[in-house]
Formats: sequence, C-alpha cells, structure tokens
Amino acid sequence: MNCKATNLSYQQTGYFSRIITDYLQNDASLRSFYAHPVSLEGVKSAIYARDQFKTNRKILVEELTKQYHNLELSVAVRDNIEKLSLENTYTITTAHQPAIFTGTLFFVYKILHTIKIAKYLSAELPEKNFVPVYYMGSEDADLDELGYIYLDNEKISWEAKQNGAVGRMKTKGLEKIIDRIEGEFSVQPYGKELAALLRDCYLKSPDIQTATFKLIDKLFAEYGLIVLIPDNPNLKNLMKPVFEDDLINQTASSIVEKTIRSFPENYKVQANPREINLFYLKDNIRELIEFKNEKFIVRHTEIQFTKDEILAELKNSPERFSPNVILRGLFQSTILPDIAFIGGGGETAYWLELKDLFGHYSVPFPILILRNSFLIIEKRWEEKITNAGLMVTDIFKPAETLLSEIVKNESKNQVSLQKEITVAEDYYSNLKMIAGNIDITLQQHVEAMRVKALKQLKELEKKLLRNEKRKFEDIHRQIHQIKSSLFPLNNLQERIENFMPYYAKWGKAFIDLVYQNSLTLEQEFTVIEEK
Repeated sequence: MNCKATNLSYQQTGYFSRIITDYLQNDASLRSFYAHPVSLEGVKSAIYARDQFKTNRKILVEELTKQYHNLELSVAVRDNIEKLSLENTYTITTAHQPAIFTGTLFFVYKILHTIKIAKYLSAELPEKNFVPVYYMGSEDADLDELGYIYLDNEKISWEAKQNGAVGRMKTKGLEKIIDRIEGEFSVQPYGKELAALLRDCYLKSPDIQTATFKLIDKLFAEYGLIVLIPDNPNLKNLMKPVFEDDLINQTASSIVEKTIRSFPENYKVQANPREINLFYLKDNIRELIEFKNEKFIVRHTEIQFTKDEILAELKNSPERFSPNVILRGLFQSTILPDIAFIGGGGETAYWLELKDLFGHYSVPFPILILRNSFLIIEKRWEEKITNAGLMVTDIFKPAETLLSEIVKNESKNQVSLQKEITVAEDYYSNLKMIAGNIDITLQQHVEAMRVKALKQLKELEKKLLRNEKRKFEDIHRQIHQIKSSLFPLNNLQERIENFMPYYAKWGKAFIDLVYQNSLTLEQEFTVIEEK
C-alpha cells in the first residue's frame, strides 16, 4: 500500500483529557506521580529499579508454557518465553479485557505499540532482552462493555445471557455475529479469510479467554508477542501477601486515597479505591468482597466468611481472588519483569494514582507510555479532503468551525467584521475618555452604549456568515460526510471502529502498515493517508 503518515501532538486533536496532555508535556504538577520519564534514560532508570526486585521467572515461564501447550508456537514466541528465564530480560506490557473480536481499533494499536517499543529497545540496548506482553484482563465481568462491536456505526451486541468473568464465558451465540461479519465482508479480498479466522478462534474454543488468546496469537505471534492470562492459581499465589493485607488491613485504599487527595484540583480522578479491592471469583460469580458485621461478604450472593475462613480460602484457592483496577497493575508488575506499561488515556490517568502503592510493596513502578493513536484515511476520503482544500490538521476541528473558516477564506464578500469591531472599540474608548473629562458618571452610560453596539455588530457578523454559508452547501455536505466517516459517532475512529473492515480489505498488510508507522517513545498522534 502507498501511504503517507503525518504526526501531530495529542493536544492538537482536541480529544484527550487535560491530565494526559499535561503528562505528555512533563507538567511540573504531575512529576511526583510517576517514577521515570518517557525517554531512553527513563528506560535505563526503570531497568535499574527492576533489577533490585526479584521476579519469580521460573513460575512465570512454567505457566506460560502451560498456557501455550495447545497452540503451535511460533519461533519468535518460543524464543521470547525462553528469554524470560534470563535475568537480563524485561517485559514491555499492555493490558486489555477480552472484548469480542478485539472490540475497537485501539486494542490492536496498543499491542503493536508494545511490540514496536520492545524491538526499538532491543536495538538500542543489545545487551538486554525486551519481550512484548499482552496481559489479558479476562476476569472483567462487564459484558455490556466487552460484548459488542460497531460495524458501519451499527452496534452489534452478543446476547450471551451469562454471568461472571467474561473470559470464562462460553462462546455460544457468537456464530450469528460471525455469519453477519462474513456476509458483510465476503466480497472484500480477505473477507473469507477473516471469517475463517474468527470461526476457528471463537467457535472452536471453550470460552472467550481461549478464543481471544488464539486470535491475538494468530494476528501477532510472528512479532513475538506473548499473551498472558493471569486467571491462574500459581500466578495469584505470588500475590497472596498483598491480597491478605488488602482483606485484613485495607492498606491499598488508604494509600491510594492519600495520593488522590494530593492530586491537583483541576484533574478528574480516574479510579477510586474501595476498602477491599478484591472480587470473589468462582464459577459464574465475580462479585466484590465487603467487610460487614465482622464478616467478609460476597456481594449479591449468600457467600460469607469469617476472618479465619477467608484466609484459609485465600491460602487454598488463591485463584478465587480477583484484583480490581487498584491492585491489577501491582499484580501485573509482580509476576512480570515489567519496565514499561503501554496504556490509553484512562489507564495512564489511573496509573498515576498508584506510584505510592507500588512503593509500599517495594514493587518497581514502570514507565507509563501513552499508547499510540491513529486515524486511518482511506483513499476515497483522502481525495475528498484534498478536493475540499483541507489539511490533515483541519479535520479534527468541528464541522461548523471548518465551514466558517472556509467561507471566510474563500468568499468574495466580506463576512468578517473584525476590523469594524476594532474601530468601534477605539471609538467608544475615545468617547468614554471625552465624557469622563466632563463628568465621570457619564462613563458608565458610554460603556452601556459600547456593549450594545458591539453586541449588534457581532450579531450582524453571525448573520453575514450564516447567509454566506448557504452559498457553500456542497462543501458543507462534503465536510459532514468526511467528519461522520472519519469520526464516527463524533468520536475518534479508534474508539468506535473495529479492525475487521481494514483486515477484510488489506489482510495482514493492515497489521504491518500500523506496525511500520507505530512510534516508540515520541508520544504523538499519527494520521495515515492511503494514496
């Protein structure tokens, strides 16, 4: 494919929160909430901190080997699993829940960013090994968030009627959605290949986490990506001291609440801790654990434990305890030799709440890297943008703003009254001075005249612009077509669309296209235009 990539700052897009744009600009108010800058020097600092912590590599490699037992291992994945037993191997990790069919485009983007950084660091620091890892949040129970995709702006939901962790849910019912996908994309060059891939991964798997495991491996194994499913008794066994401390002492909540209280007031808190930050996970149950009336209660069930009983349950069945968002990162960085975490805006924001929690348990805090973001502009839309006389940076603006700018630039008639408004400002300022020299109280009267006159001029300017816009109906229509296509549901493309339309058109070349244009530590938004 012949494509052109353009990079711009996240702030230019207008789609990212204040806390994220400030973080990317190294704002002083946030520096105490992270450990390492996003730079090669920051990587070296994170490696040094990691070397002071003992990772149980033996159990990690054993459990990964078991998880991959039924898959045909690629050479790259096999090599990377073996490298994890070495003390000079570190992981670059991203995490995501097992949304059906990957959910939205940014799932793919964050994985490819993780892979690209691992390769970049391996070249920059050849004496070390860097392994990309996708940590599957398969214990998430929010099916409303994970059980749908959008195709052509239509929301298609999986009517699962199952409870508990989504990763453990059976794949029954997904065949209907796959039939729909095949019908929609079979005319595309790789449409049938896509449908066959989904049937193999989902309809031949016992549950969603297995299906996701297979799909992600099929898409990214050649890059050496390791998929880790942490819903595992031997991995959770490594977290028993922290889980016990959370149950008995509620340490995490007090530490994170203190951090949140020290946050600058202009930032929204992304994740609030609970007294106990663990769910009880068994069969089709994943419910919060609460301490009430001297008992540990599993919400929405009749399950309850005394203190001795719940500690015995933790000792004998650690897999039944599932960390929430406050403890998940700590679990991840305990079982993996992490030096960097790749996350979206929301993830990066809540990780900024966790540094002191990591410090309390002496777990090294990784570099926080905002995942890469992309806007894919197919050739037909690239041509429309060019014909409309727009630049790549223009299309992030609201449609009405864009039209107003075009009208002002291209209209043969004057529609801006800025010069006249400036003249009026000067006129009333001078009049105010004249009146004040005679009677200071007259200045208030002149000010009222000024406000009324400027209001009328601005209203006239709006009417001039509105009437002139009617002469630009064709360009108006084009702008709305471009915006509705590239920013579906008034959101970023990557937050709504799925990878499948692009895979059906380009096959694995789409994955490689994004990989080749993925940045490493630059932290910029990328627009890819098909030429």
